[in-house]
Amino acid sequence: MHPREQTIFALSSGRPTSAIAIVRVSGPQAGPALALLTEKMPVPRMATRVLLRDANRAPIDDAVILWFPGPASATGEDVAEFHVHGGRAVLAALFAALSAIANVRAAEPGEFTRRAFENGKLDLTEAEGLDDLIHAETDRQRRQALRHLKGLLGDRARDWRAQIIEASALIEAGIDFSDEGDVPAELIQPALAKIKTLLGEIQEVLAAQGRSERLREGLVVAIAGPPNVGKSTLMNQLARREVAIVSPHAGTTRDVIEIQLDLDGYPVTVIDTAGIRETDDPVEQEGVRRARARAAEADLVLWLVDVQNEKNLHEGTAPVWTVRNKIDLDTAQPGIRSRGGSGGADFAISASRGDGIQQLIGALVAFAQDYFGSGEGGLISRERQRNLLQETANLLHRSTIVIGEGEELAAEDLRAAAYALGRLLGRVDVEDILDVIFSEFCIGK
Repeated sequence: MHPREQTIFALSSGRPTSAIAIVRVSGPQAGPALALLTEKMPVPRMATRVLLRDANRAPIDDAVILWFPGPASATGEDVAEFHVHGGRAVLAALFAALSAIANVRAAEPGEFTRRAFENGKLDLTEAEGLDDLIHAETDRQRRQALRHLKGLLGDRARDWRAQIIEASALIEAGIDFSDEGDVPAELIQPALAKIKTLLGEIQEVLAAQGRSERLREGLVVAIAGPPNVGKSTLMNQLARREVAIVSPHAGTTRDVIEIQLDLDGYPVTVIDTAGIRETDDPVEQEGVRRARARAAEADLVLWLVDVQNEKNLHEGTAPVWTVRNKIDLDTAQPGIRSRGGSGGADFAISASRGDGIQQLIGALVAFAQDYFGSGEGGLISRERQRNLLQETANLLHRSTIVIGEGEELAAEDLRAAAYALGRLLGRVDVEDILDVIFSEFCIGK
């Protein structure tokens, strides 16, 4: 039997131990498995309390079961759910009982969602939105992912594809009636108008500067500077916990340390790097090399200095904020400062006491707001989506140019544009990328 024709099961709730665990079963054997373990079939979509028993009629657990006959289920197949007590022994017994049934096996990562996709329950953009929702770490990421799961891009793409097919049909009808005098012109002009309108809409989406993609990936802020200026202390202040070793000795940080922050709903990765200086220590040299590399890739660099180290040695294209630390040791005042002020710093803080930290965090939130812009409303959240929409726009644009050389050329470009949107939705020729996309899901989804 082909793996896709087999029945699959997996834990669909959190890791044990838990109060309640949900085990989902999907496939043609879901009904027989339910009948075997419960000795009766419940009313569809109605929670029923039963005593689960294995093949030897030994009790497994006092549970609640649900039955969803296909195609009216999440995967489009017959689906059964077992709501059991979330102990490891209970789950092990239930898994063993399910595995003993012919053609029933444990699910692979993302296999439930892939079956839902293959059975037309959701398109590929919605599946990607579900993956983003599972991995969302901030409220803004959650809201954006939920909109994609509900068809933010997929609905528009389906509408665009339908209109391209309509325009293509008009042009091909013009080809068929090319001997009828003015009939082709009456068909081609409305088609051209439709194509230009569609092209404008897609180009407007592409011009959104990838803000939704950036919201999905997050903002990267690197803390860099000379050794022993307080980078690890600032890292701990931003994290509100001890994540980096703080020592009065220079060169304590040898590798790159990362933390994930939620700043007003914006996902921010803060990187603590090794102190940048000339050194003969080969381990510290590698730390300095990595520090320079990560700072060069960051979206924003906080260059930390103190009264003994005020020179900015950063080289890169990202914006750099100079943050003067250890103001508790001099007369500088905390908070935001203008360039050319005390020490030429943008900010004056005391990472050890916390002076000026809230002002720095407020500035980071403002930077994130500007960086992400209105990314939540953007249609594109992945590079794959952007590339296929760009391909569609290029083909639509070319069709408006080549139509003067022959309606057949324009019709072929329109067919290719509709095909690109079909690939975006996952309805044509995407087998090569399905394994990559669905393997990113957790088991049970």
